[in-house]
Amino acid sequence: MNRSKLSRLVAAGALLALVAGCNDSAGPAASATTAPAAGSTTVAATPSASASGGTGVAGVPVNGTQTPESVSAALAALPADIRARIPQFPAAPAPFKVELPAGDKAVNFQRIPTTHRVAFITIDDGWTKDPMAMKLFQAANVPITLFLEVDAVKVNPAYFTELQSTGAVIENHTLTHPNLTHLSYEGQKHQICGAADELGKLYGRRPVLFRPPGGAFNGNTLRAVKECGMKASFTWRETTDKGIIRFQDGRRHIASGDIILMHFRPAFVEDFLAVLNVIKKDNMTPALLDDYIP
Repeated sequence: MNRSKLSRLVAAGALLALVAGCNDSAGPAASATTAPAAGSTTVAATPSASASGGTGVAGVPVNGTQTPESVSAALAALPADIRARIPQFPAAPAPFKVELPAGDKAVNFQRIPTTHRVAFITIDDGWTKDPMAMKLFQAANVPITLFLEVDAVKVNPAYFTELQSTGAVIENHTLTHPNLTHLSYEGQKHQICGAADELGKLYGRRPVLFRPPGGAFNGNTLRAVKECGMKASFTWRETTDKGIIRFQDGRRHIASGDIILMHFRPAFVEDFLAVLNVIKKDNMTPALLDDYIP
């Protein structure tokens, strides 16, 4: 856990009514052979009316791992128009561990089966290395999962070491981003095991979660995921590009347990702000995927 027991206790009173009033039902973990078609429903995420520049009670954000000093410094370093668009979040509710199936295949999740009003920010690849990302992560002070492709990060791995220092968790997105369903079992295993090993060397922690490139996977993928020591595979329920949130199933809101996908792309700043604000608009709190996986 990145948050201390004390921070949970402090936030518990504020969260009680929110959690108790949740009406979302927890469904089974979803799996698919390919990612849902992007763009089924699109919504431009606008800044939340209740956003107050990313600060919590007495000016101290309460959701992430940053110190008040680092958050204040990051906010001050950002342009005023961006600073004003960073919403505040309470601490996420205490997580529970999902049940993973036995057998030789890992499970794939499109969402985490929970009634907690939480959503999961995930960022893929690593090709575009926006210089503002570290300050944004520090200022937002929320849990973030990075599914990194080795080819995309190896030119400048230190960029992601800085992001890791903000509390972002680095996970596995293969060596070279192939369509895994076009590869043999051994080819898939090479991509998944090889990336886990390389990312472990670069960042001091071997990943335990996996995202298939393009959301494309098959039975061999899930076998290789488990064989390579990954606990689970993850696709998504929403995508983000150029500041637009695209919902995959006709909904126009974030639901409990949804996994949101964005990328390290040229529109990184707008995408990140859009994700924060749609989570805020729908009365959710960012949580960390790893906290829910045993």
